[in-house]
Amino acid sequence: MPSGEEAKSYESVIRLWNAFGEAKLGRDGLIVAIGGGATTDSVGFAASTWLRGVPLVLVPTTLLGMVDTAIGSKTGVNTPSGTNLVGSFYTPIEVLCDLGHLEGLPERELRSGLAEIIKYGFIADRRVLDIVESAGSDILDYRKQPLRDAIERSIRVKAEIVSSDPHEEGRREVLNYGHTLGHAIEACDPEDIRHGEAVSIGCVFAAALAESAGMAPQGWTQEHRRVFAANGLPVAYPQGDRAALEEAMTLDKKVRDHQQRFVVLADYGRPQVLSQPAPEHIDAAFAAIGL
Repeated sequence: MPSGEEAKSYESVIRLWNAFGEAKLGRDGLIVAIGGGATTDSVGFAASTWLRGVPLVLVPTTLLGMVDTAIGSKTGVNTPSGTNLVGSFYTPIEVLCDLGHLEGLPERELRSGLAEIIKYGFIADRRVLDIVESAGSDILDYRKQPLRDAIERSIRVKAEIVSSDPHEEGRREVLNYGHTLGHAIEACDPEDIRHGEAVSIGCVFAAALAESAGMAPQGWTQEHRRVFAANGLPVAYPQGDRAALEEAMTLDKKVRDHQQRFVVLADYGRPQVLSQPAPEHIDAAFAAIGL
């Protein structure tokens, strides 16, 4: 598979289908996807569509894959219009997270995965934030207990939410905290930003949106900035093109009846959906990330 987001392309899926055909892969076969989130997303989609579903095992090799992409039974590929707009819900028969795969992973990739862990702390399990903040630099060391604990708690959060709403019809939307703007940044800047970096900025945006709308306490935006920045993640995006980002957000999967819907938090673990926010609140959220 190509590296990074290049794996999530039509071309990659077609190559996989052709390989399955050459191998005469039947429904009694097994597909094992070993790699980062882009690989497991793309291979998962191919597995779900070959013969309308062949057994699948995922072995994520990145922190992001272990806590996010490989957990939750969603597959997807990208289109020119945005990320993950084509995909399926398909449950693997096993997900194997071996922390040894994190050895040698670039620090930037580890921090990208850490952004999703921090997100879980805000949306559901504040103990995750306590672990991250007290661990210091150990939070990036796969041999140390803090990272293992943070991974396990993050997986529990996502698995519990997904099992209660497998097809994203309600509660599961909370997992998209920070992703409305985050996916837009990825669509507009696919070469220079990692998923977790975009989500970090997106969470600050969502916090500012909630605070401006009077749904979150004063200082909520700054608390997000503090936690993400302390872990080496970006909290601003002054180089962005606001018009392009707003256009990209119109393709967000949470849009209903052409109205934008944002997952926001009233406080730790208190998710809400803000529909069609007022222009002044959108302005405040963009100002919070430097636009």
